[in-house]
Amino acid sequence: EVQLVESGGGLVQPGGSLRLSCAASGFTLSNVSMSWVRQAPGKGLEWVGTINRGSKFTVYADSVKGRFTISRDNAKNTLYLQMNSLKPADTAVYYCREVATGARGKGTQVTVSS
Repeated sequence: EVQLVESGGGLVQPGGSLRLSCAASGFTLSNVSMSWVRQAPGKGLEWVGTINRGSKFTVYADSVKGRFTISRDNAKNTLYLQMNSLKPADTAVYYCREVATGARGKGTQVTVSS
């Protein structure tokens, strides 16, 4: 059974950092392209960024470029999202999502507020 479990969210002040994790089971994370998406209160899903199969490239939304970094640890079968210089506009529930199937976890809440 394919399962994705996000963690690492929380409350952080503007300018702070968080690292989100996405633990995968039921498939090998390194064999697929993965994205992070987010949903702010009252808004639709917003694509944050994608890391391709093989981790040869990553692409990011303009809103997070230069602040967020996607990576993965193949040995742990885990995807990460390092978020720096956080802004209140980054407040959302963050999900990892398999690009091919759209499968995603239940998400983790990130709140950026002073």
